Amino acid sequence: MAIEIQVYNQTERKFLPLKKMRETAARVFNGEGQNEVELSIVILDDPAIHQMNVDFLQHDYPTDVITFNMDEEDTLAGEVYISADTAESQAKEYGVSLTNELMRLAAHGALHLCGYDDATDEQREKMHSLENKYIAK
Repeated sequence: MAIEIQVYNQTERKFLPLKKMRETAARVFNGEGQNEVELSIVILDDPAIHQMNVDFLQHDYPTDVITFNMDEEDTLAGEVYISADTAESQAKEYGVSLTNELMRLAAHGALHLCGYDDATDEQREKMHSLENKYIAK
C-alpha cells in the first residue's frame, strides 16, 4: 500500500497549508520506519474540537490536537484532529507562523500514531525535538 494521508479542512478558513501538513506527516512516518500508513488529518475550529475533547476524552476545553489510533492488522491507521483556532493562538504565543504551528501539530499527531507519548516532561521534550526535526526537513 504505502503511506496514504488525506487532509480535510472543516473550517471557514481559506489558504491553510494542507499540502505542507501532509508532507510533514509523511516525513514523520518515513523517518520512523512506518511504510504502511492510512491517516486522515481533519482541521476544525475551537468549538468542534472542544466538543470532541468532551465526548472522547472528558476534557471540558478546546485543545490543539487529538489523535485517534485505529491500527489495522498490518497498517498504522488513525485520525488526527487539529484546531486551527488554537494553532493560531499558539503560533502568536510562540512567535512562529500559523503554517509552522500547523505543521508541528501534524507532526505531533503522527508521532503519537508511531507510539510516542507526551505525558511526562521528558516525553514532551523528546516529541518536541522530533517535531523540530521533521518540520525542518
